[in-house]
Amino acid sequence: MTHIQEIQTALDYIESNLHEELTLDDISKVVGFSKFYFHRIFKREVGISLYDYVRKRRLTRAAYVLIHTNTSIIEIALTYRFESQESFTRAFKSVYQLPPGRYRTAIKDLIIGGINLNKQNRIKGWIITGTAPEKYQFGIDNEIYHMGSKAATIRCIGDEFSTDEYGTIMQQISAKSFVGKRMRFSGFVKTKGVEGSCGLWMRIDSSSGVSLKLDNMQNRAITGTTEWNYYSCVLDIPENASIINIGVLLLGNKGQIWFDNADFQEVDKNTPTTEFISEEIYPDHLINASFEEV
Repeated sequence: MTHIQEIQTALDYIESNLHEELTLDDISKVVGFSKFYFHRIFKREVGISLYDYVRKRRLTRAAYVLIHTNTSIIEIALTYRFESQESFTRAFKSVYQLPPGRYRTAIKDLIIGGINLNKQNRIKGWIITGTAPEKYQFGIDNEIYHMGSKAATIRCIGDEFSTDEYGTIMQQISAKSFVGKRMRFSGFVKTKGVEGSCGLWMRIDSSSGVSLKLDNMQNRAITGTTEWNYYSCVLDIPENASIINIGVLLLGNKGQIWFDNADFQEVDKNTPTTEFISEEIYPDHLINASFEEV
């Protein structure tokens, strides 16, 4: 059983209240679960504890404010619910490797324009491809991110598109260590003006290149403008699997997406798979054969 909708409700509530006191009691009440059950499913679904998630999101917001404003460090610390400047400094340094003051000095004037797009369109560890990658701009955004200080982004830049053209960033992983396991590829996505669709995708291939299993969020595609939301693809890895392909794609000729905090981990059999199954998508009989229905 999965609780994606309840988790997203909790994430939205957290995002709107990062500067307020956030307790396990408060958040669990928002989603209608007991605090003990919610604490367990949150860590299972998101991969980190609720406490760590809130702390990291507050530090990420604090880092943004440090770079983009002249707000004092003590004010930032108190705004994001740290007991003192000292405790904020310790927490900040553990993530960003620099104390807040030095981080502000070192980073503030380094970033111009927000998106870092080198000429080779490279993102370390990721493959940039698609049916029409030349019609998309790929890069690392230093201003819009979910945690840390950067996020991957894909933006439409072409003029003429066919309906099935897309750009994607992806990785390929050997299936050897995952055969027989149920695996979840997940991450956080933010969108702006997407008129086609976008989403995570996960495909399992055999050694001969045959596609064994697929989920590209075809029945739950992301469109329009959305804030950071958590998404996942869950597939069982069959015995004859060779390559696990994972990624995020943007389809269509308008919009931009951001992708952050990707994760790939084993889940238990109580977590339902999201595999594309044709009989669940397509009808099992001919519809409107006489064309009389409207």
